[in-house]
Amino acid sequence: MSAADLPPPEFSREVDVRQAEGKHMQLAASTEECAALARRFGLVRIERLAAELVLSRVENGAEGRGQLQAAIVQICAVSGEDLPIEIDEPIFFRFVSAEAERRPDEEVEVALDDCDEIDFTGTMIDIGEAVAQSLALAIDPFAVGPNAEEARRKAGLLDEGAAGPFAALAALKGK
Repeated sequence: MSAADLPPPEFSREVDVRQAEGKHMQLAASTEECAALARRFGLVRIERLAAELVLSRVENGAEGRGQLQAAIVQICAVSGEDLPIEIDEPIFFRFVSAEAERRPDEEVEVALDDCDEIDFTGTMIDIGEAVAQSLALAIDPFAVGPNAEEARRKAGLLDEGAAGPFAALAALKGK
């Protein structure tokens, strides 16, 4: 699937990479954008999504560093109830020109900071989509709420200690 086949981003905030140096940005998603992102990420709802960041130019692209804040409601992985979650964490991403010369046979050392690289073509980068992707990475897909243990008990599920990898050894201990 090519980029042309993808639907437009729900939270788009484009910036010309040539004007990124020192650019301070405050982004906030509208109610409609939050609803569309919630559908995309399988959440009950996104009540708030905001980011504050500073852009800087780097060779073949730009970087964004800042803070992501969101209030989301997701479904508890065990009980199925609505689970409100607050997210407040640093974000960092690097936009790298897809047109930059890359040597496929060159050995590359990947540092932790290199994990969130986003390719772009032309001169426009989408900061909003990068923030949306950062939110997706911050969501715990196995989040459990305060009633999870009760739901497990009612369903007859064993707790992690009784069902974990050492459960068979624990059962042998008494023999």
